Amino acid sequence: MKYNFLAAMFLALALNSCDDKKSGEKYFAFDDSKFKPTYKNGENVTLEIANPQGKAIDSIAFFANGKRIASVKGNSKAEFPLKDARLGYQMLKAIVYFDGEAAGQEVESRVEVVSDIEPKLFSYTVVRTYPHDTLSFTEGLEFYKDTLFESTGQNGKSYVRKVDLKTGKAFKQSDLEQQYFGEGITVVNDKLFYLTWQSNVGFIYDPATLKRLSTFSYDKKIEGWGMTNDGNVIYQSDGTEKIWRMDPKTQKMLDYVNVYSTSGKIKSVNELEFVDGKIYGNIWQKDAVAVIDPKTGAVEAIVNLVNLRKELKNPASEVLNGIAYNPKTKTFFVTGKNWDKMFEIRISR
Repeated sequence: MKYNFLAAMFLALALNSCDDKKSGEKYFAFDDSKFKPTYKNGENVTLEIANPQGKAIDSIAFFANGKRIASVKGNSKAEFPLKDARLGYQMLKAIVYFDGEAAGQEVESRVEVVSDIEPKLFSYTVVRTYPHDTLSFTEGLEFYKDTLFESTGQNGKSYVRKVDLKTGKAFKQSDLEQQYFGEGITVVNDKLFYLTWQSNVGFIYDPATLKRLSTFSYDKKIEGWGMTNDGNVIYQSDGTEKIWRMDPKTQKMLDYVNVYSTSGKIKSVNELEFVDGKIYGNIWQKDAVAVIDPKTGAVEAIVNLVNLRKELKNPASEVLNGIAYNPKTKTFFVTGKNWDKMFEIRISR
């Protein structure tokens, strides 16, 4: 009986000790009440730990995005300077050492950094109007060697084609299999890349013949949306605020930027076009184009194209999607999903 009593006592002590360690995570938290809703580059974030149970804090190590940024004695504050910070969420962590314990307790939080650039409103003029195939659920649009390429979506109706601008009809076309929902296209290094939406695969074609050369799997678990390139890397959107950089030789993702304005993240960036060092991106469900800095993700300007709807036979047509730049004329070609017209426009800054 004595043995059983001692065993039970030690077991209870052990369980209580475990409970104390587990409950230690509840002792502290970042004092989020001191955080601003959003921050901009150049500002400082004051980091402070809430200690509602009045534990004796020995020291605190602060981290931001996995890097140690400060160590303080006791429950002192620390400053996190946002110098050249990436737009988007900054992940915060603190290890709190207390009551002389060797192992500290971890707490986490985050703050959001938005762009400090107030977007300009660019204007446009319509140069001319062309017919567009109303059966085309447009996902991608791109000029290559004086030819306009268009890709479409929807299962069983997805294809990439060469388009005759005067008629809006295809003079060469390659269809996707039934199971694929086509998305954006781009041509780089004399190869045409064509994304699919949720199948996690893309295709590479010979742009001259539209013969499929190969298939590749996405490097990340993302959706395929829009594509463009700067001659070296491919920029790819995924339906979120992210724009990825992809190596066209290996199809591996290199990194990404988060698209932000001064008010917050811009989700659903869709069809893309790279012009004069900037990315022009359709915003899904918005008849507008955002002009984006590819290095930072900051939205520098907006082109409001909502008035183009007035020129359509059916103003209630699907969203604007499809943007291509002709470097010879220095004009943009824009259309929408199942629109009956394609517009050649000149954008003025």
